[in-house]
Amino acid sequence: MQQEKVDVLVIGAGPSGSVASAYLHKQGLKVKVVEKSKFPRFVIGESLIPRCMDSFEAVGLLDCLKAMNFEVKGGARFMNDKGVVCNFDFSKKHGNGWDWTWQVPRADFDKALTDELQSWGVDIAFEKEVTAVEFSEDGSSVTTIKDVDGNESTVHAKYIVDSSGFGRVLPRLLDLEKPSEIPKHSSIFTHVEDIKRPEGEEGTIITFDVIDTDTWLWVIPFSNGSTSIGYVGKTEYLESFEGTNTEKLQQMMKLSSYYFDRFDGVDYTFEPRMIKNIAKSVKQLCGKGYVLTGNSAEFLDPVFSSGVTFAVESAYLASQLITKELKGEKVDWQTEYTDYMLEGVNVFSTYVKEWYTGNLQTIFFHSTENPVIKEQICAVLAGYVWDKTNPFVKKHNRLVKTVAHIADMEMEAKDDS
Repeated sequence: MQQEKVDVLVIGAGPSGSVASAYLHKQGLKVKVVEKSKFPRFVIGESLIPRCMDSFEAVGLLDCLKAMNFEVKGGARFMNDKGVVCNFDFSKKHGNGWDWTWQVPRADFDKALTDELQSWGVDIAFEKEVTAVEFSEDGSSVTTIKDVDGNESTVHAKYIVDSSGFGRVLPRLLDLEKPSEIPKHSSIFTHVEDIKRPEGEEGTIITFDVIDTDTWLWVIPFSNGSTSIGYVGKTEYLESFEGTNTEKLQQMMKLSSYYFDRFDGVDYTFEPRMIKNIAKSVKQLCGKGYVLTGNSAEFLDPVFSSGVTFAVESAYLASQLITKELKGEKVDWQTEYTDYMLEGVNVFSTYVKEWYTGNLQTIFFHSTENPVIKEQICAVLAGYVWDKTNPFVKKHNRLVKTVAHIADMEMEAKDDS
């Protein structure tokens, strides 16, 4: 059996694995990336938020992405079934930070990252699956890998970064899975050739079309002329539609009075796919000799497009801490990694939960807009969830409820007058 020794084994070559391996490689460490799929490959998570740009820039991956000319995302639009629209402009947010990002076909986006890494000399092994991991007391590990022909090999590593996303390799192998506190929602989605796309901003803006408190449609236009469409709703509701996934999504598109005509009769690029019970969680984010990053650790909900940002934020931080530890420096993984990441996760969790309670929707669609509050919420939606100068970060547990309650009272007073 072939054996190999490296400093760090990275499982998964998506954005999280790419950021981690980019940083570790630049630190002079020997890195091997193992990826189950062959790139390019389809994956969901196509709408980014500005905070992720910091991580791509920090590890030297921003220029290769800029060269792809992806659709620029300068904000997001939310609309409800009453025709009320709430637009967020990332340039009008609380605090500093990036005021734009991209809407991306992930097949092209992820391949641009791995092509760049391979040009640097990073070892990426595609179509190889991790089947077993054994850890020693010192944290070093032996990982068994199987290729598409069934041939096995082993990788001896001082550290493992699990960036396997929804594959969730180490959570499965080490029994780290636990139920998420986020309500159980599922999604059904596809791509279309957007032949009826309007000219100008209307044809490029990402939109969340809210059908009811629990159900919403995403529309994400790409610069290549195609558009991602997908519904999110309670699992039992999505399962209540009959027929094939194509027939289910066609029925659901009738729920959107705004978008039905644009996508009516347009062929789907592929049979719509469904992901059930989207939210994921784990018992711990790291252990001796390993760290979980991105969706292999926590995934909340697609409503605010936070997935890639948490993926690359955690990867960048984890790779810095691994480098310190392998150089003999002391690292407090609980404080420096787990506590930090969970601060951001907890803020976003509040916003996801309050979206589905209806409180956040009440604020978004309130007839009287408070520009300061909107700027502060906009910063959260842009991913700056560690900025405690923002009251909607520092007091996230209370403030959303409070502002929604005030908005409700104002509406009641207006109705009574």
